[in-house]
Amino acid sequence: MELSVRDVEPGDAEALLEILNPIIETRMYTALDTPFSIEEERDFIANFPRRGIWKVAVRRADRKLVAFQILEPFATYTKAFDHVGTLGTFVELGLRRQGIAKRLFEATFAAARRAGYEKLFTFVRADNPAALQTYLGQGFLIVGTAKDHAKIDGRYIDEILIERSLTGAAP
Repeated sequence: MELSVRDVEPGDAEALLEILNPIIETRMYTALDTPFSIEEERDFIANFPRRGIWKVAVRRADRKLVAFQILEPFATYTKAFDHVGTLGTFVELGLRRQGIAKRLFEATFAAARRAGYEKLFTFVRADNPAALQTYLGQGFLIVGTAKDHAKIDGRYIDEILIERSLTGAAP
């Protein structure tokens, strides 16, 4: 599949939700538990952090947005974490395992380095081994497990804490 990767645009809100809300509704791949409205998504885009990086993957054949990746500052209450970003990756359910995320990682890593990030950190649900393998394949390392970290529909879910350095040789 031929893709182009670009920064998010305000007009992407509906297309983003066509990817995100079905993922949330599965109750299987993310700790997000409530679908978002178009107004909420538009507001989120409009108020996205200045140092944030938000890439979208667009299928060239039909210009359809098929995936996105969000990197946000880890914390804004202290400068001690200015070099750390948190990352989330979302690929349309029917298009997973086709190399789309890999293209997003390439673009996000490059943009993150330019923006001064040195380390990326995220959580992956322990019951989502495909996502964990995707991140590990991009150089992330497991640093721990947060037991019973998410609670969805009354069920506790462990989350795997992972991180990746952006300094040194890139994989």
